[in-house]
Formats: sequence, C-alpha cells, structure tokens
Amino acid sequence: MASSSSTTVTDLISTVHHDIIESHILTRLDGATLASVSCASSYLHHLASNEILWSKICRSTWPSCSDGSRSFFSDAYSMVETAGSVSDLDRAFPELISAVDLHYKGKLIFSRVVKTETTTAWFKSSPLRIDLVDTKDTVATPIKRRRRTEDTCRDLEKDLTLSWIVIDPIGKRAANLSSHRPVSVQRNWISGEVEAQFATVVETVECVITVVTCGEEEMHVREVSLKVEKMEGTHLNGRDSLVILRSVMEGKRVNGRRREVESKRRHEEFMEKKREVKEKKMRVESVFDILTVAFGILGFVSFVVLCLWRTSI
Repeated sequence: MASSSSTTVTDLISTVHHDIIESHILTRLDGATLASVSCASSYLHHLASNEILWSKICRSTWPSCSDGSRSFFSDAYSMVETAGSVSDLDRAFPELISAVDLHYKGKLIFSRVVKTETTTAWFKSSPLRIDLVDTKDTVATPIKRRRRTEDTCRDLEKDLTLSWIVIDPIGKRAANLSSHRPVSVQRNWISGEVEAQFATVVETVECVITVVTCGEEEMHVREVSLKVEKMEGTHLNGRDSLVILRSVMEGKRVNGRRREVESKRRHEEFMEKKREVKEKKMRVESVFDILTVAFGILGFVSFVVLCLWRTSI
C-alpha cells in the first residue's frame, strides 16, 4: 500500500514540467530540504543535482563562499561525529582557507575569507592562531549593549551565529568548525569586553573560535580568532593543528540540524574533563610540594643532628 502511494506521488510529480520544478520550487528550498527532496525519487534526484542550484544555495547560506557545490554543502553543513584517520601526512597542504560569516539576528555583520600559509617553519612550530580582524581595527555592528551585562550576554547567546569553514584546496574537502551559536558568552572583568566562544570538540582537543565585542552603546567586533586547545590547557602548534583539521574533514559526519545542541553538550563534557585534569594535576603538584618540604625538613634536621653529634665528640 505504501509502495503504491509512493509510486502515485512520483507519477504526479513527473507530470509537472521540469522547468517549473527547477525554477519555482527547488529554488525556494534551503540546502537541507533540497537534499531530502533529492532522495524522494530518481526524477527529483536528477533535478536536484544541478550544480548551479547548489552554488546559489552555498552563496546564500555562507556569503563568504564565492562558489560551491553539492559536495561542498554536504561538508560544510554536516558536523563531525568521529575524527577520521589521516594516512597521507606527507601530502602537500600549502595553505588553509578560512571562510567566516558572522550574523546577528539573521543579519550579516561580518564576512571574510583568509588564506593561511602552512609551509613556513614559524607556522608549523608556533601555536596555531588565525586572526581575522587586525589588532588596530574594529568592525561596527548593529548590536546594542544593554545596561546589565547579563542581558547583553543573553542577547548574544540567543542571536549571534557564526560559521567558520576550513577548506583544504588540494584535497577538496571542507568542514565547519563552529557550533553555530555560542557555547559560552561571558564578560572579561579586566577589560570589560564581552567574549563569545564557539567550539567543536574533536576527541581530546577543542577547536575554539572567540568573538570579542567592545563598546559602551553600539558594540564593535574587535576579535575573531581560531585556536586549537588540548584538554591540558595548552594550544596545538600549526603542524599538529593541521592533522586535527584534516581528521575533521575526513571523519564520519552526521546531520548538522542538531549542531547547536550537540556542540554545547560536547563542550560542557570537555570542560568538565578539563577541570578534572587540572584538579588531578594540582593534587599531584600538592603532593610533590609536601614531599619536597618534608625532605627539606628531614635534611635540615639531619644536618643539625650531625653538627650536634660532632660537637659532642
């Protein structure tokens, strides 16, 4: 019965002229819906495989991307479930492309594409940090700072969205490292700036994107940066970060619809494990300090006893 119903629907769709479906129906769909529609029948799959259509969807979803394809949408929309293994570590990877779009209440406020050279000794040995805003510049936004910091943080957590797509131009793979909405928003009590963090956890490391906003009334974006952080609190250098990023691009993917919820859950688990690692380290250091003091006292007492013994002879 279900098969018969499905066949009837397919037959009805096939009676509609393909120009009407392509020009007036498929062009109104977002990427995720279009991908679902393409699975309904071989006829719709053929119509939905138009690369021009997918290029337009990629540009509308991520304005920083000047071009796109169905495979690119699949890479950028999905989220990593488990990291993949990188077998060809020696493959050339001359540059890493970052395509970043920042929205507030659905309005684009920042869009940039940055190419990072990855072959220099400085990049490979230094902690990875990709900055999109010059230290002397700020980007004006329509964001209004509320009187209470808590309200400002709540607004940003609800209305600020970000996409950071890293692209391997040689391997022709991509991945979105952002959680879409912030996993945390808090005020820096020293500078007074508000920091929003977006993140993707990959096994024992976290790709952290920080957006720093400043201003008393109308807020400006002062920083948009990417770092890769280990659970111990240290940052990975460029060479090791590239391995992580490639493992994300080549890893197992899942539907990106639950990106916000799943990313926040993984971030909270990561932070909890990070606290446990830090507490364990502090306990070990505390025991080491106690033993050091104890041996010092023992050595001092032994020295005093030896002196007294020699004096009494």
